[in-house]
Amino acid sequence: MKILITGIHGFVGSNIVKAMGRNHEIYGLDIVAPEKEGVVKTFSWNDLDENKIPQVDAVIHLAGKAHDLKKTSGPEIYFKINTGLTQKIYDWFLQSSAGKFIFFSSVKAAADFVPGDILTEDIVPNPVGPYGESKIKAEEYILSHPATGKQVYILRPCMIHGPGNKGNLNLLYGVVKRGIPWPLGAFENRRCFTSVGNLCFAIEGLLTKDVASGIYNMGDDESLSTNELIAVICNALGKRAHIWHLPKGLMNGMAKVGDVLHLPLNSERLTKLTENYVVSNAKIKRALGVDKMPIRAEEGLTQTVKSFANTK
Repeated sequence: MKILITGIHGFVGSNIVKAMGRNHEIYGLDIVAPEKEGVVKTFSWNDLDENKIPQVDAVIHLAGKAHDLKKTSGPEIYFKINTGLTQKIYDWFLQSSAGKFIFFSSVKAAADFVPGDILTEDIVPNPVGPYGESKIKAEEYILSHPATGKQVYILRPCMIHGPGNKGNLNLLYGVVKRGIPWPLGAFENRRCFTSVGNLCFAIEGLLTKDVASGIYNMGDDESLSTNELIAVICNALGKRAHIWHLPKGLMNGMAKVGDVLHLPLNSERLTKLTENYVVSNAKIKRALGVDKMPIRAEEGLTQTVKSFANTK
């Protein structure tokens, strides 16, 4: 297939190219356009305006403004990028000969926290903050402009990890690598992750199988607690886990101090590290005709951690 991938130089785009570049003819669309192995050519957004993009069979829209925990970006930038660029590339898709469109939204477009035990696609979206709100606006635009005779997929992945990953997983890795005890052992939580290998498997399936258009959550089959995640990182590094079960009240107080002093542990990060966020991937597995994802959560996380060790 001929595939156009926006945001191709990012973490997810780079991994998709590695996984699918040999079997498909891949073109990129990004704000920068260096040569990339496995990519025929990368175009700019100006090229899209000037109708210089070749006709393709499918579009994977990854380009977006990631959730900024440091809050250095104003709300308008999220809507300009996450909503505006989605409208732009989707309009191009509607006028093109491409038959499939995959939009990377986020579980945060549906819910900032999971009401009940597990998040499914049936939830009435209630995003909190400009990141999730800009993603749901993009979803609404797509759903309000049906693509007759084409297939359109809105993917809502939970936290994606793999080689080149950045975010809270790197924070945990740094803590374990330096031998710092993990002080949040008293918080028992469960959350889902998305191995980039499982993500590439799902994308390949959506592109090559006759899957119904719709919204699909994306995640690994198993959920893990943060304490279990610490153990996975320790095993990958050959280290012994040091987990302290300090009082929750004490840690909440320290996080508030971190809010004032701008320390690595603040209230928002504490919440992200200790909240329950379990996501169902049953719908996409049914659509792809599989009983389980090819990579177990622990296996994928181990691969990610080892990639950190090889680059730091």
